[in-house]
Amino acid sequence: MDAIDHRIIACLVSAARSSYAEIGAVVGLSAPAVKRRVDKLLDTGVLRGFTAVVDPEALGWGTEAFVEVHCRGNVSPARISARLEPMPEVIAAYTVSGAADAIVHLRAANIHHLESALERLRALDIVDRTVSTVVLSTLLDRPVAPTGNDQ
Repeated sequence: MDAIDHRIIACLVSAARSSYAEIGAVVGLSAPAVKRRVDKLLDTGVLRGFTAVVDPEALGWGTEAFVEVHCRGNVSPARISARLEPMPEVIAAYTVSGAADAIVHLRAANIHHLESALERLRALDIVDRTVSTVVLSTLLDRPVAPTGNDQ
């Protein structure tokens, strides 16, 4: 990836619906050249796709929490993922360093829905205990954007 690829990605992050011609005007390339670069970024996995950004609260899913999951024994990440995947309230999950085996990001319609999701999470056969933190407000939520330096 070079500086032009970084600028193309920055354009797509800020306005994914931009045409190749619009992006080309910003980065100094023709529309076909931008398309070739975008196709290459998709082929190499730098870009994973294009999507609409939806406000979860507008869809009625405005309650969220982060949950430390402590597993019984030595549980593989694949097994944790397989148990979490069927839960629609789990919007992300991460293996982490420290005492917890995973951090789970839950989103629910309201506090009662969140409580139900937490109960189902705690009932999983792999879970020993959980520690939950309910989100009160979002201070910063930014998309990943290239900086142009490879650090």
